[in-house]
Amino acid sequence: MLVALTANLVIAVAKAVGGLLAHSPALLSEAAHSVADSLNEVFLLAALRRSRRPADRRHPFGYGKERFFWSLLAAVGIFVMGGCFSVFQGFEALRGGAGEKFGGYVAGLIVLGVALLAEGVSLLRALHQVRRQGGGLRDPALRTVVAEDGTAVLGVTLALIGMALHMVTGQVVWEASASLAIGVLLGYVAYRLGRDARDQLIGEAADPALSGRIRSLLQAQPEIDSVEALFTMKMGLDSVLVAARIDLAPGLDSEWVEEVAMRIKGSIARTVPEADQIFLDVTDRPAGNEGESPAATGERGGA
Repeated sequence: MLVALTANLVIAVAKAVGGLLAHSPALLSEAAHSVADSLNEVFLLAALRRSRRPADRRHPFGYGKERFFWSLLAAVGIFVMGGCFSVFQGFEALRGGAGEKFGGYVAGLIVLGVALLAEGVSLLRALHQVRRQGGGLRDPALRTVVAEDGTAVLGVTLALIGMALHMVTGQVVWEASASLAIGVLLGYVAYRLGRDARDQLIGEAADPALSGRIRSLLQAQPEIDSVEALFTMKMGLDSVLVAARIDLAPGLDSEWVEEVAMRIKGSIARTVPEADQIFLDVTDRPAGNEGESPAATGERGGA
């Protein structure tokens, strides 16, 4: 990721210099896009490092949600530094009227061509990483990288087309439209990334397939009469909290309740490795102990 950050910074400087020399709104929009991408790389580095910290007294469930927090900041960065600035450049170009001087445009087109090649290679690497992970985008950091690289390739393409049409027709409206399109694209990507990060931060349930596996496993236990409720929540990339309210089969001796609960939690942990926080609430009173309160058990790691 440090290599990607360095490349983004170099590309951002090249686009900014070319945009200032050519007075090109599309190239300046792409410079802002690259600056936003560079800042996002910093956020993602922080996410990767901080989310790996072990649980402690203040955060007993660990720091897995750090990934979602920093991904949210990355979405804000894309929207403000990329989207808003690009829209501003587009409106400024339209208000300023047509420009007939194209000094520096050839250099600007070369810069965009090199950027397109670099961003394309980065996108291919990100997609290769997705395939290595089974074709999914569960990791918010990887999801953000893919979104950044995909919009970078599309943004550079729009800027190239806008600049080329401006040079051919002499009408700045083409380049202004490219800047506006880049801004709208970045705004949409920022919205999608921000929405996903928000869902994870406020507590999103695990995938239905995983929840279904856990429910089926509980229902298959001979000591469980019924599963009254099952709650799951993603705590990180590979961490899921599981809380289940169960009724035990009638006639089970109370002294076996804790042992049965421990065995069931161990079975869940072995079958679903992501479930590293498991809590069972036994709502049924064992036979011969009507005066006792319902037993509730829970522990880390499904031991």
